[in-house]
Amino acid sequence: MITFPRAKINVGLRITEKRRDGFHNIETLFCPIPFCDALEFVVSDDQDNGDVLVMTGIEPGGSTEDNLVMKVVRKLRERYHFPYLKIHLHKAIPAGAGLGGGSSDAAFILKGINRCHGLNIDNDKLKNIALELGSDCPFFIDCTPAYATGRGEILVPCEKQLLTNHYLVLLNPGVPIDTVDAYRNCHPSKPSVSLSSLIENHPAGQWRGMILNDFEEYAFVRYPLIGMLKEELYRAGAIFSLMSGSGSTVYGIFRGKQKLPDKLKEYVIWKGLF
Repeated sequence: MITFPRAKINVGLRITEKRRDGFHNIETLFCPIPFCDALEFVVSDDQDNGDVLVMTGIEPGGSTEDNLVMKVVRKLRERYHFPYLKIHLHKAIPAGAGLGGGSSDAAFILKGINRCHGLNIDNDKLKNIALELGSDCPFFIDCTPAYATGRGEILVPCEKQLLTNHYLVLLNPGVPIDTVDAYRNCHPSKPSVSLSSLIENHPAGQWRGMILNDFEEYAFVRYPLIGMLKEELYRAGAIFSLMSGSGSTVYGIFRGKQKLPDKLKEYVIWKGLF
């Protein structure tokens, strides 16, 4: 089976409180985008060697055994029986970029194994298993626009077509941000108006200065280039720009296809229509 795990962007990201369990509650809108890894798995010819993962593309860092794809497979084997697999993951989505690439890989192989090997796990249970791998993993089970609260696992579908036919540009400065460090340096607060209300009651052209990412303050001080890229996207004509997740990717939303200045071209990792 071949599948294409999609990246996501966050439209707004508020850190509302630190929880007793050490996690943080957030408020965000997850939007999947057509920027993908490629994931293929087949039944292994040699069932004596167990599961094997081969990786190509962007260097993700860490060993294959520590990759979330292998962690999902091992977790499924604790509860279900299916043949050992040979897996090929081709990485296009950078790690530590705020785009959810690793979480998407995990969710997509979870869905794929369930479907191909008849495990009959329903969507709610798939999301519960995914949550054990990462707070944003459950979103990638349905992989449709959704408002997220709690750790990111409480999902409410976004029915409004907010960004249809808009043009998206992703810029990555090449400096991965550790999510733990980002949370350690954040300042939780509870806003008076919900993010969903702000997003749905104002067109994207009015989001600047209204729809915020609470991680930007830390990220821009730690890596000034990230803040510079955001400002350059606005100068290039973006109607809205924001850092995605805990960084370090910055995206710009344009009303149509846009020619970027030469100084930004080296940072482009993806561009296209939503």
